[in-house]
Amino acid sequence: MSNPWRMPLMGVAFLALTFGVGATGFLGNSQPVVAQQARATFPDVPPDYWARPFIQSLAEKGIVTGYPDGTFRPRQAVDRDEFSAMIRQAFERARIRNIPSGSYFNDVPQGYWAETPIQEAYETGFMNDFPGNEFRPKQPLTKAEALVVLMRGLNMDYNRPVATTNQAAATPASPTPVNQRRTIARNRLAFPLAGTLLMQPLLPVIAKQPPAPAPAKTVPPTTTTTATAPSRISALEFLQSYYQDAERIPQNAVNEVAAATQANIVVNYPDPRVLNPHELLSRGSATALIHQALVNQGQIEPLPDQEAARYIPNSPRR
Repeated sequence: MSNPWRMPLMGVAFLALTFGVGATGFLGNSQPVVAQQARATFPDVPPDYWARPFIQSLAEKGIVTGYPDGTFRPRQAVDRDEFSAMIRQAFERARIRNIPSGSYFNDVPQGYWAETPIQEAYETGFMNDFPGNEFRPKQPLTKAEALVVLMRGLNMDYNRPVATTNQAAATPASPTPVNQRRTIARNRLAFPLAGTLLMQPLLPVIAKQPPAPAPAKTVPPTTTTTATAPSRISALEFLQSYYQDAERIPQNAVNEVAAATQANIVVNYPDPRVLNPHELLSRGSATALIHQALVNQGQIEPLPDQEAARYIPNSPRR
């Protein structure tokens, strides 16, 4: 006689194996799920929530995930360890230094759920400055600190303006798709379900004949724009032209916040002219900043949502 409990038990065993392999360091209900299929909606992110378009966009791509109970907790403050994990999911950057593991830091134990993201955040230059060799993984980030992390890791500087096009998004320069490389990197923590959602098919390269020489008058200058020339005004003066509270920005973050502003990475809710640099970064705000950084890097398309664009201070669609 067949055992009526056989299939359910096999299903439970499979789920246990999946989460045991994919959610390294998973601690009860306190950490985000890293081994689940990406979902585009969450019950605690209502349709009118300001960051919903950013969250939905990155959730569909498997870059941000929710919690075991299915929630996203968009208003919850983001600690340094969780922000490191979000960065690891979003960006693939070359290492500029090496450490044996995240437990290299005195306050990161071996086997900690974010040990590998912490290691990579440090090795790729996103996270710096560790007095006493402590990473402070459970310390919340302010908005200004998060912008400094992003700008340093992406090697963006206010004094090096970057030309931008009026196209929806530029094509990444690397011949290897960014999402494919990110999936390979994440597999060191074994993401059995979400990883496959990030794979992008390779488009065949079709050989073309060299184009005919262009006439003397080529592309109109309106198709390419350059951010405000930093040589004309200081970073603080630039920020004062955008934010009513520019004077509250920490001195050691002025350059990075200015770089993020001119690159359309800053997102301010509810008032785009108020930065609130000292407010604790929420998961909703963190997702919005990472989304805009990915747009700037040409890895994803800008949001078509006009309502969401109004919170980007330097957005041409405001």
